[in-house]
Amino acid sequence: MRLDGDTMPDVTEAGCDEAGRGCLAGPVFAAAVILPAGFDHPKLNDSKKLDAGTRTELRDYIEKNALHWAVASATPEEIDEINILKASILSMHRALDKLNILPDSLIIDGNRFKPWKGVPFKCMIKGDARFRSIAAASILAKTYRDDFMRDLHTYYPQYRWLENKGYPTAAHREALKMFGTTPFHRKSFRLLEAQLSLDL
Repeated sequence: MRLDGDTMPDVTEAGCDEAGRGCLAGPVFAAAVILPAGFDHPKLNDSKKLDAGTRTELRDYIEKNALHWAVASATPEEIDEINILKASILSMHRALDKLNILPDSLIIDGNRFKPWKGVPFKCMIKGDARFRSIAAASILAKTYRDDFMRDLHTYYPQYRWLENKGYPTAAHREALKMFGTTPFHRKSFRLLEAQLSLDL
């Protein structure tokens, strides 16, 4: 189902999206969501366009009203081993594996995906702003990842993950300079900016 009001064919369709690809720390999360016909909510949109309170409200609504939904992740170690794109797709596959039924088709946010169980799929650039099931998946992936990073903040408060959720903010990079890495940092990522001056 499209956010602009049009509908997709009458099939069991799962929307998939991920959260946390651009972070320096923490897993990448993904969600898969199958919505019933006629599902709607006036605030439903791409999770990046919503504030935290609205995302929480919509997460509760989605979990209560979706036909099926699932959330999964790939670890920082897996990201380092296979790269962030493959790890993002792996987390989507894991979310799809957790669904209670096999969908007839998939719509994936973005432009890259690997086939899953022979189910037909379409990649949709900016799909989280165009399709309800992808928007719903983006909200679940984002909120579950934020919860994970909020819990990690208790153990590593110096990195300010409560605020930055692992993204490369100035405060996060400064903490890396001062304290080094944790087991939750992605070692394959460029954790610190290169020096801008030359030793002469």
